[in-house]
Amino acid sequence: MKIGEALLDSRGIFWEATQLTLALTAVSIFIAIFIGLFFALLKISNIKPLEYVANIYIFIVRGTPLIVQIFVFYYGLTEIAMISGFWSATLGLAFHNGAYIAEIFRGSIQSIGKGQSEAGRSLGMNRSQTMTRIILPQAFRRALPPLGNQFIIGLKDSSLAAFIGLAELFGVATTMGANSFDYMTWLLVSAVWYLVLVLLLTLIVGAIEKKMAVSD
Repeated sequence: MKIGEALLDSRGIFWEATQLTLALTAVSIFIAIFIGLFFALLKISNIKPLEYVANIYIFIVRGTPLIVQIFVFYYGLTEIAMISGFWSATLGLAFHNGAYIAEIFRGSIQSIGKGQSEAGRSLGMNRSQTMTRIILPQAFRRALPPLGNQFIIGLKDSSLAAFIGLAELFGVATTMGANSFDYMTWLLVSAVWYLVLVLLLTLIVGAIEKKMAVSD
């Protein structure tokens, strides 16, 4: 079957798979941002036990494959409570992305000059107020380009949810390939959908960056 014909004939089922892929990506990244910010603040807290906790978390994520982490969440959480495959994959992806986002936030926060903190103190702000009102807004702007890259990585990593039975883009492609004995065609179809999603996400992040640059 030709790629163009396959794209047209399967647009309905792949659109449904795309919605699941976007949901996995959006929810996991949303959770990962909070996880990343939390561990970034631990890492720069200058409190050794908290720094160790953050370092251990980041080390575990970096040192183990994402597919293993997803399987641990899937099989581990289902032994504790009734949890769907969607939430197992989402939490696994959030756990994974959170470590990389933590390093992005850490670097962005530490790139803000000490003079900014001193300015906040001179205005009567305590450390928490200085962080939330002065440091973090600037850090978020500096973190946006690498965060955009991490969002794209998170989108592509969501394909691993297929291994716990979710019918996202890659899962649908492998199922269609198995049914038709034509894996190559359907994998290429899924690749086209991924390329479109990455292009759209790249354009959105770029537009946000330009808007923030103008506001500066």
